[in-house]
Amino acid sequence: MRTARLRTVHPVLWAGWAALAAGAVMCVIGWYGISGERFAERQLPYLASCTVPGAALIIAGAVLLTHGRTALAAARVEELYGLLVATEPADADESGQAAAAPVAVSGDLLMVPGGTLWHRADCPLVAGKPDTLPVDSRLLARGELGPCPICEPSASDD
Repeated sequence: MRTARLRTVHPVLWAGWAALAAGAVMCVIGWYGISGERFAERQLPYLASCTVPGAALIIAGAVLLTHGRTALAAARVEELYGLLVATEPADADESGQAAAAPVAVSGDLLMVPGGTLWHRADCPLVAGKPDTLPVDSRLLARGELGPCPICEPSASDD
C-alpha cells in the first residue's frame, strides 16, 4: 500500500541525481578547457560557460536530493502511522467488533513494560494493549520515561 505522495518523490530524486551528474560533467569540461589555456582572458569563457553553471547544478542537485529524501522519509512515517492506527486488533471477531479489552480512563497514564514513553490511556499506540501498566511515579521522577509525541500527556493528567 504505497501512497500517492510516496510515488511522486522518485522524480525529485531522479532529477537530483541528473543535476549532480550534469554539473559534474560541466565542471570537468570547464576544468579541461581552462587547463589548456595559458592566459586568463582565454580561460574566462570556460569558467563562465561550464564551471560556474556546473557548480550551480551540483548545488541544485544536492538540494533536490535532500528534499526528495526528506519527503520520502516523511511519507514512510505517515504510511506507518496510518497502518499502526488503522489496523484492527488481532482478537476481533467476525462482526468486526474488537473483543472487550480493559481500557483505562483517559486521565490515567500508561506505559508499556520495557518502553521509554508514557501515554494517556486513549493514545492509539497503547489503546487495547493488554500488557500496559500504570505509570510508576518513580520512573517519571528519575526522567526514565518521556511523554508520547502522539498523545502528548502531561504529568498533571495522573
